[in-house]
Amino acid sequence: MNLLAANLVDQFYMLIWPMLRIGAFMAFASIYSVRAVNLRVRLAITVCMTIFLLFQLRMDMPRIDPLTLDGLREIFNQLFIGFSMGLIMQLATASMVVAGQTVSNSIGLSIANMMDPSLGNVPVTSEFFTILGTLIFVTTGGDLIVFGILLDSFQHFPIGENLMSQAMYGKMITWSSVIFFGAMLISLPVMVTLLFVNIGLGFVTRAAPSLNIFSVGFPAMLFSGFVILWLAIPNILDRINWVWIQAFNQLRDLMLH
Repeated sequence: MNLLAANLVDQFYMLIWPMLRIGAFMAFASIYSVRAVNLRVRLAITVCMTIFLLFQLRMDMPRIDPLTLDGLREIFNQLFIGFSMGLIMQLATASMVVAGQTVSNSIGLSIANMMDPSLGNVPVTSEFFTILGTLIFVTTGGDLIVFGILLDSFQHFPIGENLMSQAMYGKMITWSSVIFFGAMLISLPVMVTLLFVNIGLGFVTRAAPSLNIFSVGFPAMLFSGFVILWLAIPNILDRINWVWIQAFNQLRDLMLH
């Protein structure tokens, strides 16, 4: 009976520590934390990933009591690692949302918002860019890349070691700039073209001062914005793919702090 109890305790320690890291990642990562992926699905994926990783790693988990001070510190470490990896993906998705808001304001769709359960009250263009980003993530095998990085993280971030460092915080702060840089990169084709459309409307206003610029400019910007967005979709897809590649590189670079 004592042998059985000890075996159960060992199995518990083998599951609890990697499950905390994977569970934190699933809770904060942009693709997996949406409400469409409910709690039961995320929990099932976390358990399956944990069992799969244990078979792949074949490493001995340290026996740390979760109720002790060392155990609480280890719980915080594992949650922080999973949160950091999920936050990197969350920032990449945020760049697509900001790009959609920029394009929406330029076209004149700032009042056309929709309630997204995962992003909140966002413009329809942001929702469109987010759907494109999710499709690119899935079709390019992003889920397999992320799970591979999770597997490697247990080699670079072993369980039972203190992993908090100033370099790790610095990399996270530096990566946060992707919200604005990625948004500018994604929205640049539409924004530059709409700038020339605005310049053309300015010349029309100067040539015909009696012309109501609001009655002419708004339909012109709306129509030209949709046409430009449609023509720029192949270029936007490449730029969104570049943002995801940078996110994967940042995930790997985070493990080499």
